[in-house]
Amino acid sequence: MANEYDLVILGGGTGGYVAAIRASQLGLKTAIVEKSKLGGTCLHNGCIPSKALLRSAEVYATAKKAEDFGVLTSDVSLDFGKVQARKAGIVQKLHSGVQYLMKKGKIDVYEGNGRILGPSIFSPIPGTISVEMNNGEENEMLLPKNVIVSTGSRPNTLPGLDVDGKYVLSSEEALKMEELPKSILIVGGGVIGVEWASMLADFDVDVTVIEYSNTIVPTEDKEISLELKKQLEKKGVKVVTGAKVLSETLEKKEQVSIQAEIKGEKVFFAAEKLLVSVGRIGNVEGIGLENTDIIVNNNKIEVNDHFQTKESHIYAIGDVIGGLQLAHVASHEGLKAVEHIAGLTPERLDYQKIAKCIYTHPEVASIGYSEEEAIAKGFAIKKGKFSFQAIGKALVHGEQEGFVKIIADRKTDDILGVHIIGPHATDMISEAALAMVLDAAPWEIGATIHPHPTLSEAIGEAALAVDGKEIHG
Repeated sequence: MANEYDLVILGGGTGGYVAAIRASQLGLKTAIVEKSKLGGTCLHNGCIPSKALLRSAEVYATAKKAEDFGVLTSDVSLDFGKVQARKAGIVQKLHSGVQYLMKKGKIDVYEGNGRILGPSIFSPIPGTISVEMNNGEENEMLLPKNVIVSTGSRPNTLPGLDVDGKYVLSSEEALKMEELPKSILIVGGGVIGVEWASMLADFDVDVTVIEYSNTIVPTEDKEISLELKKQLEKKGVKVVTGAKVLSETLEKKEQVSIQAEIKGEKVFFAAEKLLVSVGRIGNVEGIGLENTDIIVNNNKIEVNDHFQTKESHIYAIGDVIGGLQLAHVASHEGLKAVEHIAGLTPERLDYQKIAKCIYTHPEVASIGYSEEEAIAKGFAIKKGKFSFQAIGKALVHGEQEGFVKIIADRKTDDILGVHIIGPHATDMISEAALAMVLDAAPWEIGATIHPHPTLSEAIGEAALAVDGKEIHG
């Protein structure tokens, strides 16, 4: 006998469980099928545990320079076991919170692997979900009116760089390290790669980043990329760009070594560990998509503006559809999909108005177009830039490196992009996000009275600088 639902969600990660909560609020009988733990990659193998480690690294790095603040310390040392225990405690607390939210919303949770069936005795159209239960009990059959596929993604790799958990790691294996290596090679200078580079350098690990592009974090504004490279190098990170890793040269003995081609020459690299950080790939296998007319290209499910697949009653959200593979993006895609299922008329998600964050030290945050993108799209731009070195609160914090940069349309005065590198950038970017949602002009941000002394004064000054009116510049 099949259990009937208005909505069944495959995957209980950030996008999935947020969608389930919204569906419950709208009165839809909802179930989640999750093969591992509620919270998904973000909670257990990504955002939260990595940021917990990054915070410990930041505290450790600050403690080592405590004398700069007049605090005399001696023998500052690191207990990495306690670092990992703190991380695990944070994850467990948040996991318990998600479990509570499911009970509060009366959302049924099936622990197992869900698979979409084709037309069958249960339904003349694809969409019935067969759940292979983790506890070994007989498969559960779920008969939903609608389905949301939110199966997330996993770390990608390069041919020949197979993860073995000992010498070659993905970010997931790195999170489980019981001891820190003395040295590490990081293949890939994207967001995840530079976060690990920043963290491990603060933990006193000898770090080398090998990036194929000519800049690290190549999707960010060029000035931001250059400044981040500068700050990582100040930590002692060796940043190598324009390097093609030659996977066939990988050797694993007492350490791991590999060669990369740089400007036509082969260069040798060696370290205790190698971290492969070359993006993530959607989890589209083993969930029954072949039993439907759903279109999948390059491990990405194709959807329309409402997140419907070619099977209009089956939706897909989050990493599995590509795009911005960020937890907060998946959540909002889930909200939009559920509201469409419920017969509401949600506005189309505008990805240019979604902030992106990089949790290095210093942090990086951005929204909208980079300067290069804006020019390529034909905008006549004007821009303002303001350094944290002129911000009193930044000096008080001992973190005056970095800047705020605002790009605007010279003709319309619309804000095209905001880019921050510096202390608490990931917290401050929300002001810029709100400004873009409200279609504010730079002068309106500049006219907003920012309290003194605060880091946010840099945003106000950068906004004034767009028209040459900054006060402290």
